[in-house]
Amino acid sequence: MATDLVYAICRMSDIPSQRAQGFQLMRVGDDGKERAWPIIVVRWGRQVFGYENKCPHDGVNLDWERNQFLDPNGMRLMCGKHGALFELGTGMCVDGPCKGHWLNPVPLAVLDEDICVVGVQLAEDAEEDGPDACEEAG
Repeated sequence: MATDLVYAICRMSDIPSQRAQGFQLMRVGDDGKERAWPIIVVRWGRQVFGYENKCPHDGVNLDWERNQFLDPNGMRLMCGKHGALFELGTGMCVDGPCKGHWLNPVPLAVLDEDICVVGVQLAEDAEEDGPDACEEAG
């Protein structure tokens, strides 16, 4: 099952189109230890993009206020600390101190209207309507 890890993190309807939302997950590392794993999910119509919530410039979270990830035009992700701008679909920095670098992608899939993290072992510390919806897919 390790190669078919799929965890539902929210419903498509939880994130309005052309918006981004942050999630605080716990990831299980190769050493078996659990670590905080803040991620960003961007929804653009039926497409979703996921990135670690960590600016490549100095490792700070992108959101300067909770869930404030997009630039004023709503067309790019923006680092609230340095103003670096990232393409939504690729995570590439197109302007700012880390120009030419990328956000770390988070593999996502949409299964039965659930946005799911795939291929990454998450710690299941709380049983919500969480992973069950997507565990059998794969």
